[in-house]
Amino acid sequence: MAQDVRIMESLSFFSKILGQEVKYSIYLPRDYFREKNSYPVVYLLHGLGDDETSWLEYGQISQIADKAIQEKAVIPMIFVMPQGFRSYYMNDFAGTFRYQDMFIQELIPLIDNQYRTIADREHRATMGYSMGGFGALILPLKNPEVFGTTVPLSISIRTDQQYMKEDSAGWNQQWGRIFGGMGASGNDRITDYYRQNNPFRIFSQNDLLKLSGLKIYIANGDEEQTLCRSNEELHILLRNKNYSHEFRVLKGGHEFSFWRSCLPNALNFISDAFDLKPYRGDIRLNTVETNLPEKQMLKLNVRNEMVQAFIPADYETSSRLYPVLYLAGNFTEAQQNRIAKLINQKIESDEICPMLVVFLTAKSFDQFKQELPELEVKLRIRKGYRFRALAGYQETALRTFSTVLNQEQFSSCIIADGFLAHDSISNLISEIKPKALEHTAIFIDSPDRGKFYEGNGNAHILLRDKDIRHQYRVREGAGGFEWFLAGLPEICVFVSNKFHQ
Repeated sequence: MAQDVRIMESLSFFSKILGQEVKYSIYLPRDYFREKNSYPVVYLLHGLGDDETSWLEYGQISQIADKAIQEKAVIPMIFVMPQGFRSYYMNDFAGTFRYQDMFIQELIPLIDNQYRTIADREHRATMGYSMGGFGALILPLKNPEVFGTTVPLSISIRTDQQYMKEDSAGWNQQWGRIFGGMGASGNDRITDYYRQNNPFRIFSQNDLLKLSGLKIYIANGDEEQTLCRSNEELHILLRNKNYSHEFRVLKGGHEFSFWRSCLPNALNFISDAFDLKPYRGDIRLNTVETNLPEKQMLKLNVRNEMVQAFIPADYETSSRLYPVLYLAGNFTEAQQNRIAKLINQKIESDEICPMLVVFLTAKSFDQFKQELPELEVKLRIRKGYRFRALAGYQETALRTFSTVLNQEQFSSCIIADGFLAHDSISNLISEIKPKALEHTAIFIDSPDRGKFYEGNGNAHILLRDKDIRHQYRVREGAGGFEWFLAGLPEICVFVSNKFHQ
């Protein structure tokens, strides 16, 4: 029976290159012993301070993979989880601990010899978190003939500026021992070895032909600190270089709950790559648009400007006051009705609190400050900043953000598919006073292939630098109304929670 054990923890082999034992865990798909098929392989890399058991214990990879394979969402595959020590999956600059050589020259041949693998680059992938995210990226970049796919999560990477400014105590132990320059500071830390092995430097090269076949899916949490800037700037660099890749920012921080949340899409991405297919796209919640009674859409004349508003179903049979979401954007009437239908559905299913939605066009937005008192009376809007939210879509996004900064009258501000120029948003955020957003939470929703990726990403970086509370998402797509509608449920929950916080 021992030969049928398919999940094995802390196996080991003796590495001649390292001169010591190296442990690894392995996951074999359920049908491995029943069939004679060969399987693609994913090398799962752990973070600093963890070990070869972490993906099994905390990442729950066996349960998640079993379920995905059983549901035929992904093809069966083998997972190998090697002990990474504190190596960053690199050879150190002095050649005293040649981890990457061990990985390529000993570990991979060992796995290919002992297990039925498909031993080519198209069927070999890396995935890792934190230090393992760095490893998952650097291994294919330095060995593009070995790996065809990578999914780095929360990559422990630094920009040059971060690298040069990092505290000496942590830097020497984490980076100096690998890249050289122990005890150095500032620009002296930028050694030749660093230049040769830093993903920013590698992707900045003019000739990326040898890397053109690498399929990359990067994900990061919006609650990261240092890594918020470095991961975002890596995405911006890849976009600027027109290097095809997937990039997501989801709710979460540097923790396994976040990394586990990434696995369904990550496994789909890897499976499609192994099948030599284009990526199918991220998993989306199915939303069914229900009918909306005409009486729930009102047309109001406010200062000689027609404004459309959505009201909850109990509005006419109640005298209560309601919180309000002001939604600014050049939506057609049909699009406004679809937005209202979705919000009504969420109210009816008790996913969000009853609220009003007032649609503001770019033209009516210009009169917005003067309209507030009149609208509040006409629509029975509950008094106080706490019960007002302001959202801006596309070209109204920058004015929305500016209005929130100046008025301080909203519990939340949403920027969706914002047309945010890099310089404009930088100037605006740099002028924020320390307490200007003390009572206002920000939510930025950005498409990973949108035109304004740099401005939206820079907004997240600068807000994080100023320690201004906000949530940030980067979702699949190029933006537009259908993209916006797919993200609206999460926006509604965010707004509703702030109304009742």
